[in-house]
Amino acid sequence: MSAAPPAELSARVPAEVRGAGRDDVRLMVSRGRAASHHAFRELPGLLRPGDVLVVNTSATLPAAVTGRLGADGAGEAVVVHFSTRGDDGRWAVELREPDGRGSTRPGPAVREGAVVRLPGGARLGVQEPLVPGSGRLRWVSVGWPGARAGAAGGERCGVAGLLARYGRPIRYGYTERDQPLAAYQTVFARPGPDGAGSAEMPSAARPFTAPLVAELVGRGVWFAALTLHTGVASAEAHEPPYPERYEVPAATARLVNAARAGGGRIVAVGTTAVRALESATGPDGTVRAARGWTDLVVTPRRGVRAVDGLLTGLHEPEASHLLMLEAVAGRAALRVAYAEALGRRYLWHEFGDVHLILGEEMPY
Repeated sequence: MSAAPPAELSARVPAEVRGAGRDDVRLMVSRGRAASHHAFRELPGLLRPGDVLVVNTSATLPAAVTGRLGADGAGEAVVVHFSTRGDDGRWAVELREPDGRGSTRPGPAVREGAVVRLPGGARLGVQEPLVPGSGRLRWVSVGWPGARAGAAGGERCGVAGLLARYGRPIRYGYTERDQPLAAYQTVFARPGPDGAGSAEMPSAARPFTAPLVAELVGRGVWFAALTLHTGVASAEAHEPPYPERYEVPAATARLVNAARAGGGRIVAVGTTAVRALESATGPDGTVRAARGWTDLVVTPRRGVRAVDGLLTGLHEPEASHLLMLEAVAGRAALRVAYAEALGRRYLWHEFGDVHLILGEEMPY
């Protein structure tokens, strides 16, 4: 894979801040080893009637909350990144420390049994690692002394209320400044009925606008919705994705199966959509309604069964997502595409430009 992009190619602010709107980003299209370059607004002309765009409807949470270590709240400041809510009511979190510039850096080593005090009287009790042997994400219990949790409607509503009142979107050091939560929501985002959502934005869908969606539908392109709640993926750590909650509705399964039978292409909008859809796809390529937790990691060896194309952002060389992109595009094609992106100075990260991968056998 190509070298890491220089720092000046990090998208530091949203497209609507630096340009004319969310869809004012560039789009690179890969068909095998051939790459072409477009404005994202040209997407409707690059797809065919009968194609299906599979989109993730998970809403982004204001998942970062500042607190302090220690039962009395007198310890060092930490920033808690709420990642994933477990079925038992606990949360997997990452503890980081402020970097003095509005972002964070990897946090202190925190042992099991430590306490973190948060605003509103909330306390986190640090427990075992989410994944044995890796201490970056740890399970925590969340509680409120006295009757506060009951008054908030229980732990589930309490955490949702805590994030709504004191939380902010997770921000990494390559961004210029804090942005409102709305900047991290896609046009497809729908709040979860239990307050669930994504710790980090399913960002491949960010350039879509309501007028662009209407134009795509008018040209005969279908949309299929699913949900995968993404956890945190710190910029410094490129581990394979952790287990995440997902749901592929029966209507989406039927639409994808029917479209494939009729010759339509299934284009996932983002790696999260790939992970969820492939988790619901059997070895025969049939998609079935499914929900629960997925630990699927899509690699070139495993391949893809339901996805014909992928719309995604640009990923750093160490990112585990590149294995998924390689499964769709192939290593040689991906190497060519990333060399093109660097040469033409595409912008990286969640506010950056996007890449549409279509297989070589798919005629334009």
